[in-house]
Amino acid sequence: MNLRSARCVALAGLLVLGLVPFAGAVEYKEVNAKASTLSFTYQQMGSRNYGTFGKFEANLDFDTDNPGAAHAALTIDLKSIDAGSDDANTELNKPAWFDTSAYPVATFESTAVKALGDNRYTFTGKLSLRGQTRVVKVPVLLKSENNVGIFDGELVLKRDDFKMGEGEWADTVVSNEINIRFRMVAPQR
Repeated sequence: MNLRSARCVALAGLLVLGLVPFAGAVEYKEVNAKASTLSFTYQQMGSRNYGTFGKFEANLDFDTDNPGAAHAALTIDLKSIDAGSDDANTELNKPAWFDTSAYPVATFESTAVKALGDNRYTFTGKLSLRGQTRVVKVPVLLKSENNVGIFDGELVLKRDDFKMGEGEWADTVVSNEINIRFRMVAPQR
């Protein structure tokens, strides 16, 4: 056995005996909004469309050793929508859709976080949009890269749950299911 192999065996033995600590808990306390993204896809007249929200604020308090005590909150400026065209953006701000004059923001606030293993979690919380609040479960994958946590998640929003696109839009021109995706980037603390 060479010296390098002997060191590896000794280190492994110390780890097993608990004499050398494993990497400790990692805490994430703030979200870097400039590095984070919030997007959505939907079907309109049979074709897939993509959009983003350019302005949002996210708050996070997440400890990998105690995910059950975690808290997350998100406030989205609905007027910051980019649905691919000025016409679409204008339409989405009208009363039939977001009604941004009455409801300028959407919010999510977690009420529980459950660890699923393999850096996967379920964030349960209240999503409020257009004066309607619904409890949603959001699957999230946490990836750690270069002392930064990347929280990737996706949920399906049903627009009729929030009374969006009623009236002339109530038919199948725009899909009822809107896929929301996010990537929140947070430095380790």
